[in-house]
Amino acid sequence: MKLKLFLLIVVLTACNQSSSIHTNDENQASSHIDRRVDSVLSLMTLSEKIGQMNQYNGFWDVTGPVPAEGDAAKKYDHLKKGLVGSMLNIKGVEEVRRVQKIAVEETRLGIPLIIGFDCIHGYKTISPIPLAEAASWDMEAIRKSAEVAAAETAASGINWTFAPMVDVSRDARWGRVMEGAGEDPYLGSKIAVARVKGFQGEDLSATNTIAACAKHFAGYGFSESGKDYNTVDVGTSTLYNTIFPPFIAAKEAGVATFMNAFNELNGVPATGNKFLQRDVLKGDWDYNGFVVSDWGSIAEMIPHGYAENGRDAALKAIHAGSDMDMESYLYVAELESLVENKKVDVALIDDAVRRILKLKFELGLFDDPYKYCDLEREKSVVNSKENHDIVLDVARKSIVLLKNEGQLLPLKKEGQKIALIGALAADKNSPLGSWRLAAEDNSAISVLEGMQRYPANELMYAKGADVTIGETAFISEVTINTNDKSGFQEALNIAKKADKVVMVLGENGFQTGEGRSLANLDLPGVQQELLEAVFKVNPNIVLVLNNGRPLTINWAAEHIPAIVEAWHLGSESGHAIAQVLYGDYNPSGKLPMSFPKSVGQIPLYYNHKNTGRPSIPEPGLVFWSHYGDESNDPLYAFGHGLSYTHFDYSNLQIENNYPSKKSITVKVDLHNSGNYDGKEVVQLYLHDLFASVTRPVKELKGLEMVSLAKGESKTVEFVLTDKELGFFDNEGAWVIEEGKFEVFVGGSSQTTNMAAFEIK
Repeated sequence: MKLKLFLLIVVLTACNQSSSIHTNDENQASSHIDRRVDSVLSLMTLSEKIGQMNQYNGFWDVTGPVPAEGDAAKKYDHLKKGLVGSMLNIKGVEEVRRVQKIAVEETRLGIPLIIGFDCIHGYKTISPIPLAEAASWDMEAIRKSAEVAAAETAASGINWTFAPMVDVSRDARWGRVMEGAGEDPYLGSKIAVARVKGFQGEDLSATNTIAACAKHFAGYGFSESGKDYNTVDVGTSTLYNTIFPPFIAAKEAGVATFMNAFNELNGVPATGNKFLQRDVLKGDWDYNGFVVSDWGSIAEMIPHGYAENGRDAALKAIHAGSDMDMESYLYVAELESLVENKKVDVALIDDAVRRILKLKFELGLFDDPYKYCDLEREKSVVNSKENHDIVLDVARKSIVLLKNEGQLLPLKKEGQKIALIGALAADKNSPLGSWRLAAEDNSAISVLEGMQRYPANELMYAKGADVTIGETAFISEVTINTNDKSGFQEALNIAKKADKVVMVLGENGFQTGEGRSLANLDLPGVQQELLEAVFKVNPNIVLVLNNGRPLTINWAAEHIPAIVEAWHLGSESGHAIAQVLYGDYNPSGKLPMSFPKSVGQIPLYYNHKNTGRPSIPEPGLVFWSHYGDESNDPLYAFGHGLSYTHFDYSNLQIENNYPSKKSITVKVDLHNSGNYDGKEVVQLYLHDLFASVTRPVKELKGLEMVSLAKGESKTVEFVLTDKELGFFDNEGAWVIEEGKFEVFVGGSSQTTNMAAFEIK
């Protein structure tokens, strides 16, 4: 008790001294925290240090009896002995306070816990899945969405989220594409910054912010064949120019933590990969936050075939730079012996613990361990109307209009009979998507409910067919309905009576996410048959897609006049979709991932290399890079997205200020020639025609959201600097080379609006 009292005096004295530090002097403040960290570290035994590196999942009902046996009892004993530095999946003020109280009031040193949680796209108020938010291309909306998530999470006792996921992925088969920003490193980098800033704000010690975690470092999105947890095998250029940039952006934005990845890279699991964690992250990038393993990934180095046993896995993980062990139990079991036997230098332990304690000080946990445990704040912040208004806004912005032939949309608001068909149309659970662990089941606004707010039309609903059979859950495989068509006839009957048909088809919310890889990207189950059957009786169909990944919808793209990509949009899903369908909101979203025509095209991405044989040499000859049974182009390209109005691009100009000012200015005129006010995401792509490392045919290097009233025009300007003009060479150095460049500016990656310049 005397030692614990001494620790509290040291910490409180340091807290009082901190008030005299000028808040704008970040270096001085950081130095002061470092001194406080060292003061605590000097009091710790080796086992207590290792305990800070140990993270456990919530293991018992803290309102119930203390666990007496098994793993729960062991974890409880470790918690009381100060051998736990963080816990995850404990949520709610009352639960967190009870657990924190044990750490603070019953352990020798009273060091508070960091409480972690997978707040991926919201806590109780659920935003669109991250891939959908990426389709908004609106960084301010994405930042506000993360702010809502942070405020609700912090109000519920939690101070650390395992987000954002910044993995670039070019493979729609991989279920976790729903959790990221798509296929492009430039867009992904901007979104990474927006989400980090939204979660962490300007002050980590504020009670409405939480620590963020950039994951998964690195290469997880390139898992072979799109199978989760699978091997990754990429070249140096891809690693530095495609995979690393969003992580670099997150680091520069001040992200508090990193998480390593399940996959191996160059034959070494990321968790035990010294090149990734010590050489690049903590070395080249000088990252001073800490690295947490993914769930059990230290132990998983054994089945990977990289570690012989748990002792070997712990040894390799700490040497590689993994600072905290999430749910492998190996650090707390093995590290003390490894240090005592001189297999691990205690300096590695001290470095990891310093990083962990530093975040606890930055969060203000030493000042007030219960600062996130205010029951009144939890009641007032969580699920507030203000939060729902914000996620409704980002949900509308995330919707992408893929097709609108014959101007079928927007729907008239009165005087029509509308048939609404599809089990997903009435579903209040699926729109929440995957990774919404704290959300109340069936709390989303359904499309049916959203459209019922437009009562001047006659709305008829029929399920048509179930998408899934039985219960759906985050941890279980989803069973798809592949033969029950008993509801088809009811759907056909109302379709025959209708002026327009709205069909809501796609994936259940739990068909994407971790462990949800697919080999087939068609509409699941009998939905394609339902779509074709309805089309035969009434072709005036608006297809609304609910999904967490790009799908292969070739038949629909050919036959259905209007297609709306509505993803899994969260709590306000139905309101957002209805407002777009009826024209109260003009869609402005753009695809963050290419939609393939066939799974055989995957990996499919706009920023591919040209190859030595990019085009047909003569009609009929086969010796060029292509498929014999499918075209090379996507069904819908990266950056594609229509509006109810029309935008014209003209007068593309380049002002070459290189090398005098080291900048290239690009200007283009944008005109709204349609009948509606609207927003357009103006996209700039660059092509470096020849370089020491071959460059993609196009690379996104600029984007601007422009709002124009009908008939209005505006000149949009971009400035390209060394940051946009360069690339990483195969040594990991940023280079800007002389050469010829093409610039493309337009409304998608397929724009042909081009001008050229040269750097000499």
